[in-house]
Amino acid sequence: MNENYRHKALLNLLEERNVLSTVEIMQLLNISPATARRDISKLDQQGKLKKIRNGAEAIKGTIPLIEKTTINHFDEKQRIAKAAAQLCKNGESVILTCGSTMQLLGKQLSRKDVQIITNYIPLANYLIECQHSDLVIMGGQYNKEKAITLSLNQQNETNYSAHIMFTSGKGFTLDGLFKTDMIIANSEQQLSSKAEKYVVLLDSSKLGKQVGMLFTQLRHIDLLITGKEANPQIIEQLTLLGLEVILA
Repeated sequence: MNENYRHKALLNLLEERNVLSTVEIMQLLNISPATARRDISKLDQQGKLKKIRNGAEAIKGTIPLIEKTTINHFDEKQRIAKAAAQLCKNGESVILTCGSTMQLLGKQLSRKDVQIITNYIPLANYLIECQHSDLVIMGGQYNKEKAITLSLNQQNETNYSAHIMFTSGKGFTLDGLFKTDMIIANSEQQLSSKAEKYVVLLDSSKLGKQVGMLFTQLRHIDLLITGKEANPQIIEQLTLLGLEVILA
């Protein structure tokens, strides 16, 4: 049984039983005492369980961290998120939309003194669990499929303003940013004009792709942050058109 499988099995057992002794873990997973102690210690360090005397205890109510294996282009998106976080100064207010890159950025910002405005519930839940001190969750009806809240009255969204709005999409060309999801696009439409700076975070695989609808024209975008893997020809064309680009 490999380590990832053991860890998942152990966490599943803890969900059912709440507390397990080291002996019980050894018997249930058919592993040695050394392996059981090592797995408990590693998962404790990752914040996925609580190490107790002679065993382990489940951590109730915590939001699991994003797993590397669940995100395409994880390493690149992590670099993009770190570069984006450096733009945010203490005391500022930022809007984060939805998606894996936004979650990674949220993790970076959870350790900073910035106000985070979002309607993306997984991100909001994570920030609450991290006890982030300044979080604004935009109201509205919860959309389970997209995990966002949608305002029934779009005028409500005009009440929110920020120094920077971070967003993403499915494609980016010389025309601008493309999105495929009309529900998400609609929820962001009003917000896009309420930030002093409009920043797009996009992994390099999406550059040069015209997918879905043109959501934001290039002239309305202040900054693009993408990976250093980006096609240099596309980057050169974008910069010649006056777009600032950061390669992370």
